[in-house]
Amino acid sequence: MEKDKFISVIKDNQKLIYKICYCYCSNQESRKDLEQEILLQLWNSFSRFDGRVKISTWIYRIALNTAISFYRSDCKHSKNRDSADVSIISVSGTDSEMEKDENILLLFQFIEQLNELDKALILLYLDNNRYKTIAEILGISETNAATKISRIKMKLKEQFTNI
Repeated sequence: MEKDKFISVIKDNQKLIYKICYCYCSNQESRKDLEQEILLQLWNSFSRFDGRVKISTWIYRIALNTAISFYRSDCKHSKNRDSADVSIISVSGTDSEMEKDENILLLFQFIEQLNELDKALILLYLDNNRYKTIAEILGISETNAATKISRIKMKLKEQFTNI
């Protein structure tokens, strides 16, 4: 029964997992590895989910922490990381319209260049999370989250203007 519930929760939240994998890993092989690691961490923690926060908030917290650790580990082991090749973008076999839209692809390329915390902030913001929720997930103040997101948005806007 717990297995069925877990599978249902993952299916309901798979887009946010894919988005995190895409932003933290530049190639498809690494994305698949990260996805598996996130799913493993979620499964190992699933029995401890107590419902004090929304399930999506809990998934974000685990997925982002796992992605940041994975990213740091991957950077140590891979001096020559491949940059994202937008012509072959595929997240776990999905072929969504999001990946085909040129502006979305550019946005994700720009996001890929951000540091780990800024990536997490903007991903949470793009998923329409409130500053309070973002702050809870990342363990920072609500004011800090709002300020950092504002700066990231300006930086991204500038990058779009310069292309």
